[in-house]
Amino acid sequence: MKNKSVIEEAEDIQRAAEMVRLGARMQMLEAETKLSRERLLKIYKEVRGVSPPKGMLPFSTDWFITWQPNVHSSLFMGFFEFFRSSAGLKGLDAILKAYHLYLDQIEAEAMEPVLSLTRAWTLVRFFDADLLQLAPCKSCGGHFVAHAYDPTHDFVCGLCNMPSRAGKTRRATKAALADAG
Repeated sequence: MKNKSVIEEAEDIQRAAEMVRLGARMQMLEAETKLSRERLLKIYKEVRGVSPPKGMLPFSTDWFITWQPNVHSSLFMGFFEFFRSSAGLKGLDAILKAYHLYLDQIEAEAMEPVLSLTRAWTLVRFFDADLLQLAPCKSCGGHFVAHAYDPTHDFVCGLCNMPSRAGKTRRATKAALADAG
């Protein structure tokens, strides 16, 4: 059995701490590092000050297809594909860079992030498993997350064909009332 390098372990610890700061769940930490569960729990508690949440990870591709998550997921996937193809990054490195850029873009637009790091990681895994694909919108030409193997020749994105209730959340209504008053 090969001894673990101290440098590799330090890199795993640093990477785990970054993922925890970005909101990663334990399942993601376990899959993306070689650290023990006990070590990851200690890192999580040290970084967040609380125990990690329990429960299952998101597992449905349908969440990524609904209107607002689709826009955010598509933005993230555009960044991810750029880092993978143009910057030559792979795996977790591409996911983390793309997620940082996603957060920067959302913050610049004064919006709340819809996509968590764990959901972004799951999204990439769904693409790798050929459960999701990027489909070009015939109206604007942008590329958006769609179910794999769905016909895409007449695909129109949620931005070009917005659902009637899009943006009609309680928070948006309260903000509009506050602006009017």
